[in-house]
Formats: sequence, structure tokens, C-alpha cells
Amino acid sequence: MAEKPVQVTCYSGHTYAERPESLIWEGIEHKIKEIEKEWQEPGAKLFKVRTEDGRFFVLSYNERGDEWTAFELVKSR
Repeated sequence: MAEKPVQVTCYSGHTYAERPESLIWEGIEHKIKEIEKEWQEPGAKLFKVRTEDGRFFVLSYNERGDEWTAFELVKSR
């Protein structure tokens, strides 16, 4: 699974990137319906999200580079 750079719209209250609200994936905006999990790693915030159309993504915000990346989780059949 290769991460791709993406544009993310997020809610930022006390700190930046508190909660992602949508992402642009392959030229299409996907609204985030639910954040299933969030965690931190050194220098990054990560979110496992489900979009309104039922797709799953892992979003990563690199704090040092100020950039978002993502990869899509594909369910096995």
C-alpha cells in the first residue's frame, strides 16, 4: 500500500488537524462520515476514517512537512 499526497479539509480548534472532515482522492472529494481510530506517532497524526460512500482510508498528517498523505484500505472478499 503506497501512500499518496492528498488535500484534506480538517477542523482545527486548539491545535491544527484535530479532526479531518473531507479528503480529495483521485480528484474526487470524499466527505468523512466517521473517524474510527486516531493515534499519534513521532511527528505525525494518523486517522482511520470511513467516508460517506463507505470507503476506508488511513490519513497521516506529517507535522514537520505540513502535509497530508493517505492510502485506501481495501476489504478482502
